[in-house]
Amino acid sequence: MKFQGSNVLITGASKGIGAQIAKTLAGYGLKVWINYRSKPEIADALQKEIESNGGKAAVIKFDASVEEEFVSAIKVIVESDGTLNYLVNNAGITNDKLALRMSVGDFESVIDANLKSCFIGCREALKIMSKQRFGSVVNIASIIGERGNMGQSNYAASKGGMIAMSKSFAYEGAPRNVRFNCITPGFIKSDMTDELKPEVAESYMKNIPLTRFGEASDVAEAVAFLLSEHSNYITGEVLKVNGGLYM
Repeated sequence: MKFQGSNVLITGASKGIGAQIAKTLAGYGLKVWINYRSKPEIADALQKEIESNGGKAAVIKFDASVEEEFVSAIKVIVESDGTLNYLVNNAGITNDKLALRMSVGDFESVIDANLKSCFIGCREALKIMSKQRFGSVVNIASIIGERGNMGQSNYAASKGGMIAMSKSFAYEGAPRNVRFNCITPGFIKSDMTDELKPEVAESYMKNIPLTRFGEASDVAEAVAFLLSEHSNYITGEVLKVNGGLYM
């Protein structure tokens, strides 16, 4: 995989899909900035793992949904490295409830953590990348943002909004060679899927044409492709990583 740039910030990168994205991109030679909001020991352990494998990594704490913290963190990165070449907006939460029982607070908490944080990151990245006439942003949305789901009206709105917003940023960034794309993961193996009863997991997999859950590495490699030079004529697109569950 070929990369023109040298560094990347990944929000929500200390565990799960974010951690795998960090390890994959570090393996391709990028310096990865591992963002976390709490539990520094997990982020520090990931940094040590990456460095022990010959990669470059740094840890940076901030809440991606707080504008001042996100803006300050990017300033720290630019002061350290001289630039920011790539951004992966991965931070996010769920707060599932049936819409009839969902409060405005329940709705807003997910919008802030998922959609507002993505907007802040895209805006700040565009400012920096426009000056260097180069950059790429990948936003981790979800299959739920494409098809909806019972009990997830807040999450669906946040991820669907992320998809639409990315297309608008793609229009604004294109004249300056700054690309914005989305990835929409389906069922990806995680602690949550590991806890499913075998019969429940099997019922889910029956609806997936590839008849299996995805791996975090499937998402990470898709991210790498969309950041890399191999996709330099792709912007404003949504790459589905869902095993065919939603085509």
